Amino acid sequence: RSTPLYSAATSDGYKGQISSLKKELGSMKAGRATPAMLDRIEVDYYGTMTPIKQLANISVPESRILMIQPWDKSSMKSIEKAILVSDLGLNPSNDGTAIRLIIPELTEETRKNLVKNVKKSGEDIKVALRAIRRDANDKIKILKKENSITEDEVKIAEDNVQKKTDSYVKEVDVIVD
Repeated sequence: RSTPLYSAATSDGYKGQISSLKKELGSMKAGRATPAMLDRIEVDYYGTMTPIKQLANISVPESRILMIQPWDKSSMKSIEKAILVSDLGLNPSNDGTAIRLIIPELTEETRKNLVKNVKKSGEDIKVALRAIRRDANDKIKILKKENSITEDEVKIAEDNVQKKTDSYVKEVDVIVD
């Protein structure tokens, strides 16, 4: 009855967490320049916090250089300031028309920190997946109390939720590896 609908709802939650993990990992500084590194940075643009990608063209002219070319040259100082206060730890270089970010080579220490951060992100997503499972099982129990589903349907639904959780946890492990 309402279990398949419920299953679809939890599936969306799981997929959202996986997509969030991929986006977060894509924005980590890993020795190569990618425009996704700047996705989390917002600039104070005339009193409104605006993502950099909405204010400028971001390109990768070389493997370790990001070039930001603002469409409005008056926003350059704001973009520089946003990059400096971000967690990227990069120093922008402004030549008047574009801002360049040079991504340093990874040292052994930064590699270890990167691995630690990737694993932490994976664990955070697993916690979120388990919270989705818990919420799903709570909703199943509510349906049981309301006599909307039978005891057999409860078992089937809980098994399905657990299988789905397990498969997404494995997917997180694969992504993190």
